[in-house]
Amino acid sequence: MNKINHVAFIMDGNGRWGKKKGRGRNFGHLKGVEIVRNIVQSSIKLKIPIVSFYVFSSENWLRPKREIDFLFRLIKNYFLKEIKHTIKEGIKINILGEINKLPTDIKKTLKSAIESTKKNKKILVNLAINYGSKNEILNASQKYKKKMNIRNFEKKLYTKGIPNPDILIRTGGHQRLSNFMLWQLAYTELFFLKKLWPDFNSNDLIKIIKKFKKISRNYGGI
Repeated sequence: MNKINHVAFIMDGNGRWGKKKGRGRNFGHLKGVEIVRNIVQSSIKLKIPIVSFYVFSSENWLRPKREIDFLFRLIKNYFLKEIKHTIKEGIKINILGEINKLPTDIKKTLKSAIESTKKNKKILVNLAINYGSKNEILNASQKYKKKMNIRNFEKKLYTKGIPNPDILIRTGGHQRLSNFMLWQLAYTELFFLKKLWPDFNSNDLIKIIKKFKKISRNYGGI
């Protein structure tokens, strides 16, 4: 039976869900944050040690400024309101991406969350913010000056010291990776759902885990 160390999520469909409800894209993003909270709690109960969420890609800067500003306010307000609860729950926060290129207040909030939760051990929650996998790989290759091998190269990635995802779940109906963890997902089991992210729940996660545990993972062998 396959052991699960790390589950990653591409949370697609928030905007479409909000529009379907007649409330606009930002309403979908607001609901999406609630689902992240629920999935983290479910992952703790399921004893999944690491979860990663694709929050804001390097390509998302192409979206309307009003939507971008709302997304960043969501991130900031969540940690301002929930940081005490996050610490109490034993959740460790880690950021994947070019955090230094984010607005000053958002950068400050995220760095504070990292510092405040660094001793927590119940679950590691990676938030990919201003993240692009191609840039991650390019930056890692530029940092490494000696003869390169896979093990040493991986030490230069954002995910240094973190096991690669066993499972990737993408909601929203699209079957693509969208520049997310291209290196790390080489042997990950991929699950694509038509369901939009705000409709995703713990039962969906449990069903996927049950399927995953029955998969034969040979990593190129027999």
